[in-house]
Amino acid sequence: MQRNLPVHRFFLACLVFLFTSALLAQSSRQSIKLTPEQNPVPPVFFGLHIHRAFGTTPWPPVPFGSWRLWDAKVHWPQVEVRKNEWQWDILDREVELAERHHVDLLLPFGETPEWAAQRSGLFRPIVGDVANLEDWRTFIRTQAIRYKGRILYYEIWNEPNLPRNRDIGTPERMLTLAREAYTILKQVDPNIQVISPSPVNANGLDWLERYLELGGGKYADIIGYHFYVRHRPETMLDLILPAMEIMRKHGVGDKPLWNTESGWIRNPLTDSIDLVEQAPGWAARAYILNWAAGVQRFYWYAWDDDGHDSIPFTEEDQATATNSARAYGEVQKWMIGSRVRACERQESGNWVCSLMGESGRNAWILWNEAHSSHFDVPKTWEVQSLTKLSGEQSAWSGSKIEINELPVMLEGPAIRH
Repeated sequence: MQRNLPVHRFFLACLVFLFTSALLAQSSRQSIKLTPEQNPVPPVFFGLHIHRAFGTTPWPPVPFGSWRLWDAKVHWPQVEVRKNEWQWDILDREVELAERHHVDLLLPFGETPEWAAQRSGLFRPIVGDVANLEDWRTFIRTQAIRYKGRILYYEIWNEPNLPRNRDIGTPERMLTLAREAYTILKQVDPNIQVISPSPVNANGLDWLERYLELGGGKYADIIGYHFYVRHRPETMLDLILPAMEIMRKHGVGDKPLWNTESGWIRNPLTDSIDLVEQAPGWAARAYILNWAAGVQRFYWYAWDDDGHDSIPFTEEDQATATNSARAYGEVQKWMIGSRVRACERQESGNWVCSLMGESGRNAWILWNEAHSSHFDVPKTWEVQSLTKLSGEQSAWSGSKIEINELPVMLEGPAIRH
């Protein structure tokens, strides 16, 4: 992700913030209902980025099911340092770690070595186009053969619509690279799953539309997107739902949609997030809403980031879990194995997500997206317990509950047969 907001865009960002805030205030009064497919939530839905697991970062103490190797020192320039000169030590180490901890790997592409690019390092940070497609083919084939059966997910390009990718990131050029990579990966191992190039931001919707219009869906098993937003997690729906509509329009609505990178990158609009009273709720709600909207994987950026996160998952030692990381772990307990029946936003800004757990117990996740609010609990729920995002659980009975930005889960009795 491009992390820094340029200084000259600060005031424009503030104006956008004020305008968007007005729109959000209006949208928060609107009701919406999300009804995902009734499949149990799998552990792999909860993904992470870990930058330095091969070296200084201890393995995270919170669970996760999938790992995306972006900013993990294994991009093309770091693997093939010169033409046909390979350095596999870091990627070997990361593959071994993933196997030891039983998480699957997603390996994205997104950088061109200077020796293989049409432009030299004088033009960095612009990513140069691949000068000779045979170099691209060799890289893809060599890597796929080395890790056959060990890495099963490959993503064609990281955020091609960003300015840094302007020399290579057009939908037309990405289609060529994707076609070559898809063909080779499937030849090496038909079990490999290919993720399309993953655009980012609102203008990524236009990029995705053009890419699929050109036929890019033929060279992807999965459609990727980075659903970064600069506001509360509910605004992710403003990207997710249009992306799914674009997929349906171009005949790939039956393919999975993955959020292959998202979180909250530090910027003037999110630096004021309260790390105790807000951030854990934002992390949890992002995962709940992504699943409810139809996203089948979500790779959080990042576990051991270096100070760029507005919602950090680690303390300054980049090892100790924050409240937000613990909330990430707790919401997994609520969701994995459960079926999310529906998530509904009421005009008050209250959200109600209905679940059926593995044991057959009914559960409801409640929050308000902007402030404290009272919620009338239906008697028919027969609520027996309340679990906070901190993991604290207690018996509960009553007719009203106060909710806020930190979700809580109410559970009823198991369904009687």
